Amino acid sequence: MIASPTSRILVLGASGLIGRFVTDDLRRRGFAAIGVARAFSASQRVSPADIELPIMTMDASALAALLRAHDIDVVVNCLGVLQDGPGSDTTAVHRDFVARLIAAITACGRGMRLIHISIPGAADEDHTAFATTKREAERLIAASGIPSAILRPGFVIAPSAYGGSAMVRALAALPVNLPAKDAATPFQPVAVADIAATIAWLAARPIDDETARAISWDLMQPEPVSLGDVVAAFRRSFGTSHWPRLAMPAPLVDLGALAGDLASRLGWMPPMRTTAIAELRRGVRGDPAPWIAATGLAPLSLADTVGAHGATIQDKWFARLFLIKALMIASLVLFWIASGSIALFISFPATTAILTTRGWPEGFAVPFAAITSMMDMSVGVLIAFRKTAAFGLAAGIVVSLSYMLGCAVLTPDLWLEPLGALVKTGPAIVLMLVALLMMDNR
Repeated sequence: MIASPTSRILVLGASGLIGRFVTDDLRRRGFAAIGVARAFSASQRVSPADIELPIMTMDASALAALLRAHDIDVVVNCLGVLQDGPGSDTTAVHRDFVARLIAAITACGRGMRLIHISIPGAADEDHTAFATTKREAERLIAASGIPSAILRPGFVIAPSAYGGSAMVRALAALPVNLPAKDAATPFQPVAVADIAATIAWLAARPIDDETARAISWDLMQPEPVSLGDVVAAFRRSFGTSHWPRLAMPAPLVDLGALAGDLASRLGWMPPMRTTAIAELRRGVRGDPAPWIAATGLAPLSLADTVGAHGATIQDKWFARLFLIKALMIASLVLFWIASGSIALFISFPATTAILTTRGWPEGFAVPFAAITSMMDMSVGVLIAFRKTAAFGLAAGIVVSLSYMLGCAVLTPDLWLEPLGALVKTGPAIVLMLVALLMMDNR
């Protein structure tokens, strides 16, 4: 039987860069596409066919029940994590889950195609947990014998930008250059629209079509380009090609990756981590000829994908602020923890003296100074962790406004002190407000 646009397709990881675009594209083509993710952002909840499920905790029988309940013909697996950390386990996501998914498809006892998104490159170049577990999943799929297609896209360029794709845009929008060796890394891109078109092409194949039964394709433009070429294409789009730039030393890139690893331990998902830099330096290259010959698709070139139109103002603002967001969060964490620590551990006598010299009883001034100092440090700790950052920023705004109002009523002369500490609180509030408005990741 030839699959038609009414075939039912389950997209796993439908909140991600590829998964979101593919799900929407399949629906535009007339397929009944069901998107599944652990969580969708508020702006992604636009269709009742998008389902939130704890997909990573579901065993093979639960997955089989899901496939049967929706009468699925094609499963598209877009799940993936870059690096091990809190809430992220490359082995669990890339290998163990795929093993359960294969068992679930087999248990359904009906023809079903698995389309799996993997990574390009040779297995002997796999040196990170991200790459090795991705390759283990490929071997499991190949050994299963189920109708399958392993797609290995190059550097994905999409209208949206998360992670590495956002970092490339940031590099194009800021006055910095990558180290020459990194800029020269092979970096063959692919438009996300070409990935979606390939998945739609596969979804329309007969399940018994032997030419589409066990496929492994590299998806990328055939013309070789470097990472520097990709960044340059975005610079032309942003209108920043003529800017003077500072060369970024390689040790600074490594230091940024280590800082990203530390941030990931606090629940953040920074694009610059050691795995990301290792994969970047490995490069993105492959042979798209079999894919092009089989599907007849003409991949969009880098110029067509990025340079077809100039960047909008929202594109430019996002790119300029993407890396600055991390600097904002880090500076606010240090600001609150340092200010509370200095007041409590270094300048506590001077802190209490400010109050006692203005008529406050010492029995009230001492605990008040201690409590407010610890409150400041608590705000910094809350902002440091991703799960509590929004609450911490809101608390910081409230605390700052309370300080300003309280001093205006109780110690108005502090507004006139030479260093203007209270006056400077206003810009700090604005910075926290901006950071709060930038908390969304998707």
